[in-house]
Amino acid sequence: MPTYRYLALSPDGRRQRDVLQAESERQARQLLHERGLFPRRLALVRDAGAPGRPGRGRLDPTSLALLTRQLATLVEAGIPLSDALDALTRQAERQRERALLLAVGNRVREGHSLADSLRPHSSFDLLYRSLVAAGERAGRLALVLERLADHLERVQAQRQKARTALVYPLVLAGVSLAVVSGLMTWVVPRLAQQFERSDMALPWLTRLMIGLSQLTLSLGPWLLALLLLGLPLALRVLRRPAPRARLDALLLRLPRLGELIRLLDTGRLTRTLAILTRSGIALLEALRVSRDTLGNHGMREAVALIEQRVESGVSLHRAMQESGRFSPSLLHMVASGEASGTLDSMLERIADAQESTFNRRVDMALALFEPLMILVMGAVVLTVVLAILLPIMQLNSSVAL
Repeated sequence: MPTYRYLALSPDGRRQRDVLQAESERQARQLLHERGLFPRRLALVRDAGAPGRPGRGRLDPTSLALLTRQLATLVEAGIPLSDALDALTRQAERQRERALLLAVGNRVREGHSLADSLRPHSSFDLLYRSLVAAGERAGRLALVLERLADHLERVQAQRQKARTALVYPLVLAGVSLAVVSGLMTWVVPRLAQQFERSDMALPWLTRLMIGLSQLTLSLGPWLLALLLLGLPLALRVLRRPAPRARLDALLLRLPRLGELIRLLDTGRLTRTLAILTRSGIALLEALRVSRDTLGNHGMREAVALIEQRVESGVSLHRAMQESGRFSPSLLHMVASGEASGTLDSMLERIADAQESTFNRRVDMALALFEPLMILVMGAVVLTVVLAILLPIMQLNSSVAL
């Protein structure tokens, strides 16, 4: 059933914005009149979060995790799925969330499974839909939704921690850049004019600083324009598969950064595989879904190779070893899990270890970055101050003589 977004006036003149479902625009207006509302604007909207409308109705990660948790609670309580979706629709505060839940609930009432009802909406990725489908097939939808909510909350907590950890270094770097730019474009040029009038021989450090200041003033606007124009172009180029693959391969070869990327994607891979296999999804299907959660193209190619080898009958740990992307300790734990029949539990332990190592190394890098930035900033400011003070001290010495 189509969904309409409306703006209407209540009998006391207050504006109301919301969404409703109706067979046609005429029926939508009739429903509004029955509610005592006077429609001012009525527009047909596509399914919220549909691929054709990116970002318009897509749920943010926090809302998606909360919605999944609430749906799991309602299903666990024995409430029919359509009624649970109706209850979530009524309590949703934002229009885009209500529109999405209305569309999903309507397809469920038409007889579609929940996984099929989620398919048209970009808010629910392949991992989400695959887990829901597995839960429906096994009759354990509430349990799978609980695990999925745990996973979404864990991912969101990691993202929030990363953003919080980066705030101070980015602010410090921005302030440092602003201070240096102010010194080079405002303070140094004015002092240079004063020194030129005195017709005195300037120290080499002062001459160097004046030259850098003049270079900044002449090339700065062009460099800024190049940055503003080149950055969007570079981002557009990197969206193409071939340039992105070359960049990802280069990043993996970098000494420290490449190791962090492998840790991050390995944690994602093993965590997703653990959730999928524990939910009853076959290993090949779990590998296909897990591959799409990885950020690095080289790691995705490695998982694609693992899929091919597993499909040909090779064990998982042997296929991972042939890819050359995983550490010996990880391969040993995977082999142990396959031999003991506890692969899902072992994969979860690997994911915990990988994420812990990644977080520890990122925290260490950020802890070193902050004092390093302060030292660099202090050295730059000290150099500028010395370049300014040296001729002043030289002038004072000559006057004293």
